[in-house]
Amino acid sequence: MKKIIVMFALLTGSSAFSFTSKDSISAFTFQRMALMEDFDCDACGCSASGGSMGFSSMLNNNFVGLRYFKQSYTSRDGIFANSPWIDENFNTVQAWARIPVTEKVQISALIPYHFHERQLTAGTENIAGLGDITVMALYTVFETQKDSTIFTHKVSLGGGVKIPTGKFTEANNIGSINQSFQLGTGSWDFPLATEYVVKRKNLGLNTTLNYIFKTQNSKNYQYGDQFNYAATFFYLFNTKSIQIVPQAGLAGELYQTNKQHNLNLPNTAGDILFGKFGLEAGKDKFSIGVNAMLPIAQNLSNGNMEANYRWSINLNYTL
Repeated sequence: MKKIIVMFALLTGSSAFSFTSKDSISAFTFQRMALMEDFDCDACGCSASGGSMGFSSMLNNNFVGLRYFKQSYTSRDGIFANSPWIDENFNTVQAWARIPVTEKVQISALIPYHFHERQLTAGTENIAGLGDITVMALYTVFETQKDSTIFTHKVSLGGGVKIPTGKFTEANNIGSINQSFQLGTGSWDFPLATEYVVKRKNLGLNTTLNYIFKTQNSKNYQYGDQFNYAATFFYLFNTKSIQIVPQAGLAGELYQTNKQHNLNLPNTAGDILFGKFGLEAGKDKFSIGVNAMLPIAQNLSNGNMEANYRWSINLNYTL
């Protein structure tokens, strides 16, 4: 029943935006790629490689780009109440591209490379390698005429697949609170997304909802389904030589319980709410952005894991 409710919400809510056709650099891409980031992985039930970073290029319409982002966590080194707390750092470099197929259909691809580390009491542990590749398609189902109303609106729906190209190592989860210290889930996962955008002149608000269905991998391990939501205010400063877009908002993530051999695993569900802010600047065909997220409220792994912060920097080239 919960999945049905979530699916209904996906089909009826969320927001994104688009600038007028005369703009040489379209901010609508921000929302599209923000969704892609949600599908890379999560903080509590996957390989901690993306979550709801919710930030990407607001300035490039069709592009190729690179992004680096870091996530910092603190979790218990063991399953006991007196287990010591340790630091965990998740680093990811992503290559992405967005290609229009038709006027209403866009295909996006995301290829992550991870290099994670955690400071165990027995010493530092490191893993590195290719993560899970995601391919998404989005379809514009409604868009107002930009010159016929004070407010413009745009609604898109989409779906895709996350391919298990990242390595899943069962030993990384044994005795560990953070079941996300992996390069990939080892499973085929299927995201669904919706976005709705409202804008007046250069000021806008976008919101997103997406749900990720996760399947069991070859090790009989299944990460819990994930629900992400976000709302972001933005403003476009457009000068003769450069475009600048500050942005601020909220983003949340909810994770269902992980399973192994179809049995629920304790302390694997959770939820978190972030405040987010960022700035992006574009000139000619290049844009650069810096973004950050700080937790406002969280309950990860029954309080045995805490997110400290996330930040990212991206460079894109317009096709």
